[in-house]
Amino acid sequence: MQAYMDFMMKILYLISEIRCGFLDFVFENVTHLGEETLFLAISIFIFWCVDKRRGYYALFTGLVGTALNQALKLALKIPRPWVYDESFVPVGDSKIEATGYSFPSGHTQNVGSTFGCIARSSKSRPVRVFSISLILLVGFSRMYLGVHTLLDVLVSLVISAALVLLLYRFFDTEEHFEKSMPYIVIASFVISLSLLLYVFLTGREGVDEANLYSAMKNSTTLFGCMIGLAPVYFLDKRYIKFKTDGKWYAQIIKLALGLCGVMLIKSGLSSPLVALFGNEFVARAVRYFLIVCFAGIIWPMTFKYFGNLEIDFLDSFSEKISRIFKSKKAE
Repeated sequence: MQAYMDFMMKILYLISEIRCGFLDFVFENVTHLGEETLFLAISIFIFWCVDKRRGYYALFTGLVGTALNQALKLALKIPRPWVYDESFVPVGDSKIEATGYSFPSGHTQNVGSTFGCIARSSKSRPVRVFSISLILLVGFSRMYLGVHTLLDVLVSLVISAALVLLLYRFFDTEEHFEKSMPYIVIASFVISLSLLLYVFLTGREGVDEANLYSAMKNSTTLFGCMIGLAPVYFLDKRYIKFKTDGKWYAQIIKLALGLCGVMLIKSGLSSPLVALFGNEFVARAVRYFLIVCFAGIIWPMTFKYFGNLEIDFLDSFSEKISRIFKSKKAE
């Protein structure tokens, strides 16, 4: 263990030699692409505005990856770089958001799953190149900032790539999707419940208070999201049957208003639910369950309106832009 950590720290010290104000600014912002909020926003965007099946693919892949990530963190208990080596200094305030154990990297896992699904399901080469580039940049940013080692990042990349490739088969066609979803819903419940029981019942030994608290938060978040998949899928399949089409401005309005609703539940219900249930973790699970239900049941009930929405001056603007591009292409 010590030899491994010493070698990993040598690599981090080498990377730290290229630090400068400009790169600090760049990678402190790039690393946010791996945060939980952005993962939810992108998955919801795909689910609402692009393709429902791809949205489920991105969401389920990300959630399974998170479960594996949290289980490994708690089982192996590998410390953060600055905890192992007190003389090592991360960039700026980056360690404030780096909660829990170090191995493997949660940010890399999130971005690898999200943009990995986008790359795998897209036929556009520029989209694939862009997605893979973002994954690699976020992974490197975690090492540049000094909050993860090389192995933390590499293992997260391997896990996310494996999940992206293995789970794609269940979502690649409508036929596979329809056959797989009932089993995916069941698997979601089993995986999230298993992690929850592990964290709260058997994963406490040798874990300090800060890391245990982080694991509890993440496992209850995951459980709330996973159990929300069942009512979302079955109610949509039987009753709602929403479609993702709509004009560009309708999609923007739909997404903006819907995300406001999501953020209102995420931030606005935090304190009231804690007061209601008297337990932070129960309240957290309920809150994320409500987020998933809002995103998959309540808000999609409005999509028929957005699909038929027409705004004359924006339609005229679109036609003008289209004519300009057509004329330039003809030249």
